[in-house]
Amino acid sequence: METSKALNRAAALCSRSEQCESDLRAKLTRWGVDATDVDTIIARLRRDGFIDDARYARAFVHDKFLYNQWGPVKLAAILRQKGIAAEATAEALEQFSPQDYRDTLVKLLRTKWRDVSGRVPRLARAALLRFAAGRGFDAGMAYRAVAEVMNCDDFDD
Repeated sequence: METSKALNRAAALCSRSEQCESDLRAKLTRWGVDATDVDTIIARLRRDGFIDDARYARAFVHDKFLYNQWGPVKLAAILRQKGIAAEATAEALEQFSPQDYRDTLVKLLRTKWRDVSGRVPRLARAALLRFAAGRGFDAGMAYRAVAEVMNCDDFDD
């Protein structure tokens, strides 16, 4: 693909949705752009404000937490895989308080509790802990939330 055409296509993509550098590099490579041209395009997009990994991290955390209800461990791991700086990741995760993460986890576990409440308590607890870990919540928060949910009889929230 011609460099100017790839630049325009990438800029249009960045205009529609936040993109991180690693994802955009992969797309440019899939489009058949030469490696040196990929570096040039990325530099130009970064300079013109189309790419900003910190802005991407904030948008990613916001959307995945609110809509997918992922926890901070999973969010940080995915951002790390995408090559987002640790500082940008930490800043993005701080847009929600520990209480926000905890409240979301408790809500998720209360819903899951309906599926596992008939099991032996030890097995129900294990299922809830696995569920919390899969959603990306750390063990300490998960243990406290599971204890709260298993001791609570009112799940009408």
